[in-house]
Amino acid sequence: MNQQVRNLVILIVVVLAIVGGVYYFLWIQQGDPTKFDQFAQCLKDKGVLFYGAFWCPHCQNQKSMFGASEKYLPYIECSTPDGKGELQECIDQKIETYPTWKFPDGSMHPGEMTLQELADKSGCQLTK
Repeated sequence: MNQQVRNLVILIVVVLAIVGGVYYFLWIQQGDPTKFDQFAQCLKDKGVLFYGAFWCPHCQNQKSMFGASEKYLPYIECSTPDGKGELQECIDQKIETYPTWKFPDGSMHPGEMTLQELADKSGCQLTK
């Protein structure tokens, strides 16, 4: 093998190792990407609502608890795109803090909730 081919092979191996390491690290950080799919879908199916704002760090933390299953959450964005106002739906629901969880029985919980608290309140099964 000449030097150019050897350098190319080394470069390919290094790139694959880096890409593999980044993918593995992200997968470990999020856990099983489908771990909470059924739980999040159950919350939605039961009529639980999650009000939040894109700029809210507590909302981001709440979403991150679900990892890749976040996409199934019954999330309602309350902030205007400029982050300076509240959308009418949230005003009508009297949402004052983010996040706020609303349950089918009409009760509301302002602030973050653990997954176990959400399971207990909603009746959705949390598989670990």
